[in-house]
Amino acid sequence: MRRRAFLGAAAAAATLAGCEPAPAIEGGFTGIDVGRGHALRDGALGAQATPDATRRTRVVIAGGGVAGLAAARALRLAGIEEFALLELEDTAGGNSRAGELQGIACPLGAHYLPLPGDQAPEVQDLLEEFGLRRRVAGRWTYDERHLCHSPQERLFFQGSWQDGLLPTQGVGTGTLEAYRRFAARVDAMRREARFSIPTLRSELAPALLALDALPFETWLVREGFADAHLRWYLDYCCRDDYGAGLAHVSAWAGIHYFASRHGFHAPGEDYGEREAVLTWPEGNAWLARRLAQPLGDRLRTGQVVTRIEETRHGVEVDAVDVANGSRVRWQAERCIVALPAFIAARVVEAAPERLRQAAATLRYAPWLVANVHLRAALADRPGAAPSWDNVVHGSSGLGYVDAGHQALDPTPRATVLTWYRPLGPSRWDGPDARRQLLERPWSAWRDELLAELSLPHPDIAALATRIDITRHGHAMAIPAPGWLARMGAPARVQAGRLAFAHADWSGYSIFEEAFTRGHLAAA
Repeated sequence: MRRRAFLGAAAAAATLAGCEPAPAIEGGFTGIDVGRGHALRDGALGAQATPDATRRTRVVIAGGGVAGLAAARALRLAGIEEFALLELEDTAGGNSRAGELQGIACPLGAHYLPLPGDQAPEVQDLLEEFGLRRRVAGRWTYDERHLCHSPQERLFFQGSWQDGLLPTQGVGTGTLEAYRRFAARVDAMRREARFSIPTLRSELAPALLALDALPFETWLVREGFADAHLRWYLDYCCRDDYGAGLAHVSAWAGIHYFASRHGFHAPGEDYGEREAVLTWPEGNAWLARRLAQPLGDRLRTGQVVTRIEETRHGVEVDAVDVANGSRVRWQAERCIVALPAFIAARVVEAAPERLRQAAATLRYAPWLVANVHLRAALADRPGAAPSWDNVVHGSSGLGYVDAGHQALDPTPRATVLTWYRPLGPSRWDGPDARRQLLERPWSAWRDELLAELSLPHPDIAALATRIDITRHGHAMAIPAPGWLARMGAPARVQAGRLAFAHADWSGYSIFEEAFTRGHLAAA
């Protein structure tokens, strides 16, 4: 951006950040009741020797995120219908839940699913069950209504929009050469070692463990990748998939982002058709709701699990019903613990060493997800057309997705933009980000959002009617250096009558990891 344009944008941002009265936009915090988790953390729910009620079932699933929902599905597929799924929030789905603004569905977290490869047959089967995937003339095809429509992504860079997220507009030959060299390096590493999603189907070869030992930034310096545009993009990718910057994730994670899927595409190189993704206005809640729908009253929401203990003849699971404060003790043959590692280690009595190690090792990225209702279409800067994914170069946020992008009618109209702001360790945020997420008022996050998005859309404050903000205190596990060496990539984590299922066991949080681990824990 030229100096004059930059100063103008900075002035606009300063105005929105508080130098003048903030626009009158309704909104607030929504989506997650942080008090429930904090009551468990602070011991406010305490143990109670005699429960208010005792119930019996065959299997208890603790946790109703994607892993817990996958476990429930796997039990049903195996003919086991006698189970209970206990979920903390008022709806199941974890990071794949959704909300609604002015009648428009929008995600509260995860908003897309890449087409799964052959290493994820469980996810492929799910998509086939839901009618998203089927064989036509001997080839697998996907329902195009659910594939992300074009244009898919664009970047606001140097004062205008460009296609794609890799900075290319006006960059020098040195940058283009850095892109080509990094693409070749990723391609070579894909041939040297197996990068797999889910990670439990990876082979922990010496090459992967060597990458795991280094921060991604250290590896980039060692390999001579110093170009600022390339490093911005790689940092963006790490914050997008892991919630933390390239100095805080392992080199294995940084390479895995590309090598486990579609590689790295340098501009001008012919890599064939770009990998497609499935997406919906409500994000991955489209999948989560269909997983939850058959469960009926076996899905019990608003339940805070306070104790899980293996007994002589089975398992006991204590939970507090937040609606009335009653305490229920579930007695079962087995328990699938589909909770984040740090919570599981708190509630599992005599927690196994592997769980204690995971809880002590893992670090989590807080996230903020803001949904902005617009009463009309935004004005736009020159360049590439409005896309599903729209990123502002050099900003603390990750840009926004448009809930109206999948509509078949292209007529401009009211819509909801979903803005993502990771708060894990990076050049933008330090170690107190989780405290900021909890303590900063809603208006401060509103102003940060408007300051960023006013650069490409100067009329956003005038058109926004409401901004709902969802806070995820422990949204994503961060694959920090050393994770693979310490924890490996176990296909199943089990201790006696307890089976553990969560994306945490993969060291990072995506749908395929959570779903596969939930499915295998129930198998």
